[in-house]
Amino acid sequence: MTDSAAKLDLEDELLTMGKWDASEATVSDDGLVRYISLENILAPRSKGRHVEKQFYKADVPIVERLLNRLYVAGHRGQKHYITSGINTGDSEKLWNVIEDAFEMIEEETGENPIQVLVDAIENSSPTEEVVTYQRGGARARKAVLVSPQRRVDLALRLIAQGAYEKRLTDPDSAAETLANEISQAANGNNDIRAVREKERREREAEGAR
Repeated sequence: MTDSAAKLDLEDELLTMGKWDASEATVSDDGLVRYISLENILAPRSKGRHVEKQFYKADVPIVERLLNRLYVAGHRGQKHYITSGINTGDSEKLWNVIEDAFEMIEEETGENPIQVLVDAIENSSPTEEVVTYQRGGARARKAVLVSPQRRVDLALRLIAQGAYEKRLTDPDSAAETLANEISQAANGNNDIRAVREKERREREAEGAR
């Protein structure tokens, strides 16, 4: 077997976490297709190789972006609303949490958990929000469209925050809490913080038009 053929076989066998094929997932929201990378990775080790590119996060596999958001799951606004410093830098622990959560999602739904994650992101990403600007001596508010990159960032942040906040008061494990948050967001359940916050932002934007 030639080196190129061996390399091709290795690439064909590469699955996320060695279990799931991210390329099987589909993004139904046309606006997010370019910004959700469905590349397979065995472990989250991009090591910043994308940072010199404009909009580099679009090239980072979506599962790795979820991991990166879990590092600072308690971060809200300009500060840590709830401390999550214990997560920072502990990739192996968080990767295992995500893997366990994905196994639970697959067992519960019978679907590729990466597809369920993509559905959760689509259901949690607001298309409009409100910005405040100054007009003369007064402040005014207006509705604006949210860029696709920010939509994905917001969805991941809201999913991570919702799971982390529940974990602090819930007897379930971190993996169980994360699995439930992703599954329910994928179903569009507005009892989930990510979906509820998305709907709140869009209602607020509608009122500011």
